Amino acid sequence: MSDRDSHTERGGGGDGDTWDVIVVGAGPVGENVADRTSAAGLRTAIVERELVGGECSYWACIPSKALLRPSAALDAARAVPGAREAVGDGRLDAAAVLARRDSFTSGWRDDGQVEWLGSAGIELIRGEARLAGPRRVVVGDRTLTARHAVAVCPGSEARLPSIPGLADARPWTSREATSAKDVPGRLAVVGGGVVGAEMAAAWAGLGSKVTLLMRGERPLPRMERFAGDLVAGGLTARGVDVRPGTSVTEVRRPDPAGPVTLILDSGDGGDGGELVADEVLFATGRAPRTGTLGLESVGLEPGSWLTVDDTLLVDGVDGTWLYAAGDVNHRALLTHQGKYQARIAGDAIAARAQGRPVPATARADAFAVPQVVFTEPEVASVGLTAEAAKAAGRRFRCVDYDLGSVSGAALRADGYTGRARIVVDEDHEVLIGATFTGPDAGELLHAATIAIVGEVTIDDLWHAVPAFPTVNEVWLRLLETYRDS
Repeated sequence: MSDRDSHTERGGGGDGDTWDVIVVGAGPVGENVADRTSAAGLRTAIVERELVGGECSYWACIPSKALLRPSAALDAARAVPGAREAVGDGRLDAAAVLARRDSFTSGWRDDGQVEWLGSAGIELIRGEARLAGPRRVVVGDRTLTARHAVAVCPGSEARLPSIPGLADARPWTSREATSAKDVPGRLAVVGGGVVGAEMAAAWAGLGSKVTLLMRGERPLPRMERFAGDLVAGGLTARGVDVRPGTSVTEVRRPDPAGPVTLILDSGDGGDGGELVADEVLFATGRAPRTGTLGLESVGLEPGSWLTVDDTLLVDGVDGTWLYAAGDVNHRALLTHQGKYQARIAGDAIAARAQGRPVPATARADAFAVPQVVFTEPEVASVGLTAEAAKAAGRRFRCVDYDLGSVSGAALRADGYTGRARIVVDEDHEVLIGATFTGPDAGELLHAATIAIVGEVTIDDLWHAVPAFPTVNEVWLRLLETYRDS
């Protein structure tokens, strides 16, 4: 008997289009929900309208990091004498970088992901899913029924602003920016958030003349100010024309195959002039993919974000059958957080279906969300920034340290530039936030995440001895600075 046959038998038999659990969206989040419910013995179907593996696998996390890594590796080599001479003034082989990116997306084919679903005993149904009342999902001419739960994990999509001429100008969104087949000679990037900063770095590294336009003072406005300032410096060093305080008021592209002209506003109603580029990327936010999900059939607003409790159960719907995990609930628009939510949701669904207490709730979304921005330098953060801690009314102290003065950083690269900050709750003497900015700073982050989630006290952190000579020695320096300040 095959694994799938065995699983169907465990789940209560094949009742046509009736399932224990129906998952909408086969991205990483939906896959994880389905994996947990299937492993618990619940007969599970997953519905996907595009590629199994979702946005992260084909148009976001994976291809973007594949585009960014070669430039970071080249920068790292140039920062060390001996290696610097070996690479000289060489430029990246753009064709090789794009081919490597394509290999990580499997050429935008999902055969491997589909095979995994089958091995996990999860039935794949292709098509667009729409809710049709409690526990019912319509896909094409089929009506699926769930005995226990429907989990909606459709993710989010790029949101374009209402700017005259934009709709006809064929702008790039994050999808085009991560899947483009050629390097544009000139690229305008609108938006200084994570996508804008990362894609400006990636395409500049591949040889495009990049201009980054942002309304704020610096990139990454939700992170610590010093992080945005260091990233702006890193982008400028890579050749990006960084223009803060600049908005786009109109877009013109009379020839669909020709260049695009952006009409700019530099603030206070001033004339910001024009910018001509071969392509323009708008990285100006995300919207939930719920417009065609049939939310109205269960009393919810189409196109809205979904509010959930800490078991990922959707608010405002009668019963305990509708769950929403990942971007769609707007708690933390990050793949790893969505997968975390998915594990919680899958376990909650199984527990309720089997009459057991729910084993855990998604509390990390509220206070310990880790994030790495893969620019040069990298920015890694978790928990509260100083600004967020102040807004929350916490009594806190910030402790800063120059990452470049740590022995491990000096050995890693000549001229290593970076900064570390921890935010300490003074009432309890525990970490509530941390930010690291510098080459490979993301590798410092998980220790901070563990310290925050585990509420490890400053006194106890003294006994977590960092290895010498690593960049992690910054932890000792931060503690010494806290003690001596």
